[in-house]
Amino acid sequence: MKIKICGMKYPENSKEIAALQPDYLGFIFYDKSPRLLENEIPSLEKSIAKVGVFVNATVKEIKEKARQHQLETIQLHGEESPDFCRSVQLLKLKVIKSFNIDNQFNFKILESYKNYCDYFLFDTKGDKYGGNGTAFDWQLLKQYHLDKPYFLSGGIGPESLVDLQIFLQTESARHCIALDLNSRFETQPGQKNPETLKTFLKKIKEQL
Repeated sequence: MKIKICGMKYPENSKEIAALQPDYLGFIFYDKSPRLLENEIPSLEKSIAKVGVFVNATVKEIKEKARQHQLETIQLHGEESPDFCRSVQLLKLKVIKSFNIDNQFNFKILESYKNYCDYFLFDTKGDKYGGNGTAFDWQLLKQYHLDKPYFLSGGIGPESLVDLQIFLQTESARHCIALDLNSRFETQPGQKNPETLKTFLKKIKEQL
């Protein structure tokens, strides 16, 4: 199971978290987010993929940020269309398309996106585009019948281990390739707690 730690804001904290060897570090380029990246991304090991998170941005904005920060992967966290996802793929960037899940979510809409992104990301529908700190009902993923790999996001915290153990043994988790960690490991928006994350990642490796 791969690990993505998202919403990194401060360079020194990014270095601390990078030392834990996650597979992905996410940096947010959305002006309304309290986790908006306002600095340069520090130098990271090549084994850690840098993910730029955008909400309803333009292709030009994404292209500029990708070049500036040497982003390998783009996470589209707004209402981007399948055609828009394809436009970003044409920049030779990997695309994670995020969807906010609640009881009303229509999983059939994913069909039109499957050929234009590399991964899906399933997050909790809330007042904000992300970082709401609450989990959605993972049982809803029984309705997911595509073979596109996905990231599980939304309110995963230190107390989620038992629930994750149970969920990841289900058929619904067959294509879950990564866990997305954010607000439940913060001391303030964008500032991650290295010790809490270190403990959690150690338990993940031991138990999952």
